[in-house]
Amino acid sequence: MPHGVLYPEVHVNGIEKQKTARVSGSISGNLKAPNQWIIDYLRPHDLDIMSFTNSYKEENTLPPPGYYGPDPHDINWVMPLLEPTLESDRVKLTPFIPSLHARGYADQTKAHPDIHRWIPFNLSTLDEILSHVETFIRRNPMAVFFAIIDKARGDAYAGVIALLGTYPPNLSTEIGWLVVFPEFRRSYVTNSAVGLLLNYCLELSNPPPGRPRGLGFRRVQWVTHTANQPSLKVARRMGFKEEGVLRWTWVLPEGAEGNEIPLRDGDPLSPRPGRHNTVLSFCADDWESGGREHVQHMIDHQ
Repeated sequence: MPHGVLYPEVHVNGIEKQKTARVSGSISGNLKAPNQWIIDYLRPHDLDIMSFTNSYKEENTLPPPGYYGPDPHDINWVMPLLEPTLESDRVKLTPFIPSLHARGYADQTKAHPDIHRWIPFNLSTLDEILSHVETFIRRNPMAVFFAIIDKARGDAYAGVIALLGTYPPNLSTEIGWLVVFPEFRRSYVTNSAVGLLLNYCLELSNPPPGRPRGLGFRRVQWVTHTANQPSLKVARRMGFKEEGVLRWTWVLPEGAEGNEIPLRDGDPLSPRPGRHNTVLSFCADDWESGGREHVQHMIDHQ
């Protein structure tokens, strides 16, 4: 048997380690089983078998009904806001402040029950909107929520849009939770809102003269239900490139439109359906090879 036999990984004080046991002579005779060898070799130095804990506790941290967040409102966003980049001649993106914007959003939801057909959580009441904005957006520094303001129609409130799943070490983020109110659809509002966020995310933080300042991200992602053709149409029109389908990405509320695949017996969240997502992206190399000009055209000319 060669010297320096490598035994399987073991846990030492919660850390996986490998130890090399030095043995000499023949393997015949009373050589101990490998597991016993590693235990004997390490004892009494640093082996504490199964020395780890799991202290996770599920806590109910939902805000109380009617909670509009702190006053003054704290957007708790990890990146600089750069407000001039988030405004064009016709449209402006401003932080969603629940005390200013939540009730109008809820009124649109009540008037147009299908407005959230493709949103993967329930937003049918004012309290549900307030709760999701607080827990999913405001408490998460990797997300920020905007109200879409139509300057050309007297600063009318036209919808909402968000950046989600932002990860500064990878210079990446995702555009999502896009809801344009029905009165403002089929106009410049959608293109402008998405285009402003692309400018904000993909322009450099120290740009050449004449260009707006941005975050300098390398990747902006767009994720949507595989059957959500209006969303796919917007993304493709704005220049996003399709990358593929992520299967079973989300568990949806009961009754929502999922992937129509039956759940297996014993599924722990049955009967809530699953959702497949189409993933698209707009990246820095796309931006620098004609994407910037295309997006500006979409903002200016519809």
